[in-house]
Amino acid sequence: MTYLPQNQPEETPHQCCGTAVLNHEYDDSNLWERVEYFRTENMGKTQQEGKVPVLQKKSEEGTESKKKGFLELLKSLGSEALQSTPFAWENLGIERGNLYNSKSSGSSPDPVSALSSLVSKVHYKEPKAAVRAPILINPGTSCGFLNGSIEDRDFMMKLQLPNPGLEDRIPSHEALETIESAEADIRPKWDNKAQYMLTCIGFCVGLGNVWRFPYLCQSHGGGAFMIPFLILLVLEGIPLLHLEFAIGQRLRKGSVGVWSSIHPALKGVGIAAMFVSFLVGLYYNTIIAWVMWYFFNSFQDPLPWSQCPLNDSKTAVLEECAKSSPVDYFWYRETLNISTSIDDSGTLQWWLVLCLTCAWGVLYVCTIRGIETTGKVYKLEKLDVMMLFTTWGVLLQKMTIYRISHLVKGLFFCCLPQIAELGNTATWLDAGAQVFYSFSLAFGGLISFSSYNSVHNNCEKDALIISVVNGFTSIYAATVIYTIIGFRATERYDDCFSQNILTLTNAFDLPEGNITQDNFEEMLSWYNTTRPAIVETLTFQTCDLESFLNDGVEGTGLAFIVFTEAITKMPVAPLWSILFFIMLFCLGLSSMFGNMEGVMVPLQDLNIIPRKWPKELVTGLICLGSYLIAFIFVLRSGNYWLALFDSFAGSIPLLIIAFCEMFSVVYIYGIDRFNNDIKFMIGHKPNIFWQATWRFISPIIMLVIFVSYFVTKVTQQLQYIIWDPKFEQFPKSKSVNYPGWVYVIIVILAGVPSLVIPGFAIYKAIRNFTKRRDPGRQDLVNATSQVSINGELKNNV
Repeated sequence: MTYLPQNQPEETPHQCCGTAVLNHEYDDSNLWERVEYFRTENMGKTQQEGKVPVLQKKSEEGTESKKKGFLELLKSLGSEALQSTPFAWENLGIERGNLYNSKSSGSSPDPVSALSSLVSKVHYKEPKAAVRAPILINPGTSCGFLNGSIEDRDFMMKLQLPNPGLEDRIPSHEALETIESAEADIRPKWDNKAQYMLTCIGFCVGLGNVWRFPYLCQSHGGGAFMIPFLILLVLEGIPLLHLEFAIGQRLRKGSVGVWSSIHPALKGVGIAAMFVSFLVGLYYNTIIAWVMWYFFNSFQDPLPWSQCPLNDSKTAVLEECAKSSPVDYFWYRETLNISTSIDDSGTLQWWLVLCLTCAWGVLYVCTIRGIETTGKVYKLEKLDVMMLFTTWGVLLQKMTIYRISHLVKGLFFCCLPQIAELGNTATWLDAGAQVFYSFSLAFGGLISFSSYNSVHNNCEKDALIISVVNGFTSIYAATVIYTIIGFRATERYDDCFSQNILTLTNAFDLPEGNITQDNFEEMLSWYNTTRPAIVETLTFQTCDLESFLNDGVEGTGLAFIVFTEAITKMPVAPLWSILFFIMLFCLGLSSMFGNMEGVMVPLQDLNIIPRKWPKELVTGLICLGSYLIAFIFVLRSGNYWLALFDSFAGSIPLLIIAFCEMFSVVYIYGIDRFNNDIKFMIGHKPNIFWQATWRFISPIIMLVIFVSYFVTKVTQQLQYIIWDPKFEQFPKSKSVNYPGWVYVIIVILAGVPSLVIPGFAIYKAIRNFTKRRDPGRQDLVNATSQVSINGELKNNV
């Protein structure tokens, strides 16, 4: 345990404010590895700045060697820093922690003054395994750690950890800003506010809004999914976004460091977020590879998905394409070359392997420069927003030429909910997971991003702005897609009727135009009455607009199929296709920056990767490992694997991590302390909305959704959607049960990140219990925390 003197009165006018750096890990065989330093901003009357060694608690053994070692340290440090000072360092001694001059003379400076001069010139290297905590001590006329007794326990104050919320012991904003300025070389900062905001928007607003949200709406009855999504957006997403921004900005650490600062046993929350970021990043970059494949194929006129290819004999189009559509065929057969089961893995698809290689290569190049490069992504985001609105404007204009009612029918499907879906717990879980997914909550990236801010940044305002932008983008993207679905379904409905009309017209050799959609049923009924024998031999298709809307497109390919079909209706289709997939690529890449941040920062905080390794090497190893694992997504069954990862790695763990984050801040860190932190940062305490959602509403909703979903799923057989040209109702999708071995994968994907949190807490408890049973071991920091009912920390040493 590190000790600092407290034998000075509280009212002393001379204060020393700074940052103590404490090393958790040390070697008992080398006592002097325990000696760290104290960074000061006010050295008593001398008004000097610098860093001063902090003497540690005296060991039972090695006292003399410790004294000699300290003298040698001072001499070696002073050999260059005090060349012009006539002080004789060989005469410097130490007694009960006090410095003294064994041969004092009037010409020699006071030892305290000499050391004050020393620390103003010498810089120490910060320890690798350190925890930083703001403190305020009152040393009297000079810093007490220079002239106070280091060995006498009766005059000591214990600096306890975890103890991050010490704003009441910092005298002013200016004092904290001085500390931040001194630490600028340790933790990078954003160049400006716009860079930070647009980077966060780029991380939050991504493919999840354009790709994932619409297909979840499709899976859960269109507008029925909108209701729980908007409810959970307000009651879960916005409060948790504000919480992550605030706690990262206040504690100035990554996702692992934040939670271990609140309590060492909570480090598992950060580790779980790291696992989720890694797993989601695996398949997220595969989607970017798909985007690149479509982009490369856009440099053709006509576009390859605008018409069906001919069979080998060149006499007709391929049957699979004829039964479905050109865009469906290009997606399932030309892009994925999909199998009919997850059991049938097939071989690697070389064109997707090349695209996957490009995707991870581009991500590596863009990541190695750190937040300086990540912040520049806002230039790409401007292109994204411009392209999204421009594409929609041209698309709407083009579709209006055909029939505005087509679009309206799609909007009705999007907005009119199927009420029965609101009772489905899977709908609420997917809605909650989509809120976390679209905001990139519980991934750890936003905590890292906010830690690079100034402590007085208005994080509440940032959370509200990003929430509005993100929510609007999700709903806007769904509106665009469902207008296209309405257009697509109506076209299929018209084609179906046209085929039936042609059948009836040819059967009775009627003039063209004699039968229309309006009188088809009447004409068919009349001929069925007058000439039933002929009618019985005819085959008519079932034309139901509601069925075409519901069964339009399902699964992860929704955005690819719907948007590409819309692009074929545009003038200069290849140009619009190129611009559209550039937009998707930018959206995906900007989101992957945050995922990489959520993996790299925790690995460094956990000391899994040595800090001396260059960033280029660390990033390269992560990208290479991820790239090799992602090969499972470019097999013939890769789309089924991607859907599996998305359903379980990107849903249940996010809900559990989010619950633990909110519970930790409110009931372990302490809601009162957190409120005071926010008041210190932005000038006012959180209002009643934040208080109610943080304390009660959000945790209860998350807990109810998780329990309901878990109870429901354990009693059901899990299914997935396949593409099977031999299916009787093809091109409709077919649902089949997962094979038994997939349940092991599901447990790994959903269970490992979730169980890391209690697992690490148990490990920490066992380790602390073992240490307490070993009286010979002396730890530098041995603090445990107990949670009181009102959320305050009680620290026992």
